[in-house]
Amino acid sequence: MKGHYFILLLGLGSGLPAVAQQATANSPRPGPEEHARQVAAFQQELNAEYRDSTRSPLPREARIAFLSLPFFPANYAACVDAQFVADSLGAPFVMQTSTDRRPFYRKYGELRFQLNGKPQKLTVYQSLDLQRSPEYRDYLFVPFTDRTNGHTSYGGGRYIDLRRAQLQGGRLVLDFNRAYNPFCAYSSKYSCPVPPAENRLPVAVEAGVMSSH
Repeated sequence: MKGHYFILLLGLGSGLPAVAQQATANSPRPGPEEHARQVAAFQQELNAEYRDSTRSPLPREARIAFLSLPFFPANYAACVDAQFVADSLGAPFVMQTSTDRRPFYRKYGELRFQLNGKPQKLTVYQSLDLQRSPEYRDYLFVPFTDRTNGHTSYGGGRYIDLRRAQLQGGRLVLDFNRAYNPFCAYSSKYSCPVPPAENRLPVAVEAGVMSSH
């Protein structure tokens, strides 16, 4: 899932877990029962990552005691049909991270959608580092904050990963139930992108991974 957005400090590298590697093109917005099944499968795989010593950001003691991440209840209303507006003409820019690392990204486009009865938008980014890898060059990145941050979700914001194949006819199914925490939420050994100001949602997104505290 994480798509190299987290860099483990001290020269230990980073990887791309199975949830992201298995991502496929979205069909139109699923029905409630299928959506519940998809969310359960996502949560199961994410929990499996956190139990795996080769992929987990958890310290050894926390990993041994780990049972499950805290999740908001599956929220069908937080799975939305979004309009995608391409915008790839901007120059690459340096994205702020939780450390002094400054990776380059470019704006790939904008998602426009309704959430909590109000029009919203989020910018989609593309990592220049991932562009160098044939296996991951189609990955897209949506870091965001919302009004649950620092309360029921991690204060530093959350991420959603996408792939270009999910864009169908200028539309995309954007599911906030797939929002997950940066590894920095669990360990200071990681360097994680900070969601840009333009991706601050003025609503509470009660879906995806909750705060562990």
